[in-house]
Amino acid sequence: MAGNQGVSHKLEAMITLHRQHNSTAFLPVAAHVESTFEKVICTGASTFIIHGDEVVFEQYLGRQSAADDARMVQADTQFHIASVRKTYIGFAVSYALHYGYIKNIDDKVICYLPDLDEPAWKPVTIRHLLTHTHGLKTEEGKTYREFEPGTDWSYKQIGIEALTRLVKVTTGNSVAEILHEAVFTPLGLSESDWYAEKNERLVDVILRYEGDEDWRTSESTEGDKMNMYVSTRELAYWGYFHLKKGKINGKQIVPREIIDMAVSLQSPATLHKDAPQNGFLWFVKDLPANKTEIGPLVPEGSYQLLGFTNATVLVIPEKDLVAVRMFNSFGSPEGYDYLEDVRSFGDTVMECVGE
Repeated sequence: MAGNQGVSHKLEAMITLHRQHNSTAFLPVAAHVESTFEKVICTGASTFIIHGDEVVFEQYLGRQSAADDARMVQADTQFHIASVRKTYIGFAVSYALHYGYIKNIDDKVICYLPDLDEPAWKPVTIRHLLTHTHGLKTEEGKTYREFEPGTDWSYKQIGIEALTRLVKVTTGNSVAEILHEAVFTPLGLSESDWYAEKNERLVDVILRYEGDEDWRTSESTEGDKMNMYVSTRELAYWGYFHLKKGKINGKQIVPREIIDMAVSLQSPATLHKDAPQNGFLWFVKDLPANKTEIGPLVPEGSYQLLGFTNATVLVIPEKDLVAVRMFNSFGSPEGYDYLEDVRSFGDTVMECVGE
């Protein structure tokens, strides 16, 4: 297992963050990540915390794969972030809305994607897609309705696929093209992308069993598939970019309104009070909700996203803090409660900074 390995990175010319030796105040977070590392099926993990414009904790554990000669997990190691990619899709939708490519998130989806003009899709709005409240599911290539839009919550891929299409149709650019032009290139991000082929910096995702039917690969580099890999530090910088409302080193990289829309509560008022609450795909902390993935100690106004690989980015504006954990696991082994684990991760972070 490797310890703290801060190395030079061209991003640091764009985002100026003071660095200190690993703060002992955050050792409980490291212990939490190490505990999860032992519970899930993985070979590598990492932790990265930014607090008050300082990198206060950075740690890398294990190796990038199960091979005997596997590369050690280190600062430039890129993890498969699974559903955390949705924060980038949410940004692209907010970008399209801000610049007028989309008129209103309460517009019907079929106004922009007329080929979806079928009964199940007719009442669905962009807001429903962004907040997982559309109520649609697919079976054997057909679309069905589970519940009326806006009344319940369900995490289904059909809504994400429609959003990435919506971005491409309205802006003429893919999610990946928008992110590269608006964020990655201006900030010098070189360890955040969608990959058609593996390279030495990308981890192997350790499946629960051979032939795991939930695992998907893709050669698309448009940002529409689940093949996004990001280094731990760049995922933390992505959270920091949101924390600072797009303003880095005194320069407004993107309009503040794009970030504000993405991380503000957007769930329909008709949604059941115990259902998770979302911004533009981010989970946001507003009223108490039994099914949220955000810990009870984490304050209102915070936002987070968890991936199926257990990658997590948590932003706590009240504490001026971003916390990231990464694993090369996939799914939940028997006996592992992923929701309890990610909630306690956030609560541990809060305990370290004082509730």
